[in-house]
Amino acid sequence: MIGTITANVLRFALLVLLQALVLDHLDLANGWLVPYLYVLFILMLPFELPDWAQLLAGSATGLVMDLFTSTPGMHFTACTLMAYLRILMLRLLRPRDGYEFGSRPVIADMGLAWWGTFAGVLVLAHHLWLFFVEVYRFDSFASTLLRAVLSAAFTLALCLLAQALFTRASRTR
Repeated sequence: MIGTITANVLRFALLVLLQALVLDHLDLANGWLVPYLYVLFILMLPFELPDWAQLLAGSATGLVMDLFTSTPGMHFTACTLMAYLRILMLRLLRPRDGYEFGSRPVIADMGLAWWGTFAGVLVLAHHLWLFFVEVYRFDSFASTLLRAVLSAAFTLALCLLAQALFTRASRTR
């Protein structure tokens, strides 16, 4: 229990600092690829975490990112939406016997197909919300949609890379 809390706090601090100090200052493809790796924290929250705590963790993550980036409410609402959709996705993708105790929502434990569906929907929803709130109009709908989809794909690729480098299976498959 203490190990799980410590790991999540360290993951939160590392991802938020990496996002605020490095990734937010990258200009990739003239702003068409915007990596938001900090969403990996929300994706990797334990299965056993109560719904209210998931929403609180998502909101806190967004609030901290808003404080670092001076974007009042943008990341807060996007992360809260992502945390809410995470609850729904976990229910939708739940195995018949439920999630095994101690397993985590990572590729090593759940498999690439499950994780791709789970993370793909959540990251795309986060990015769509964030980019359309940022633009705050629909007159450039196609370009904003394309920017959100490209950025979501790039973020998912970074999440895959981060998991390949830093996670291992908590049980044998």
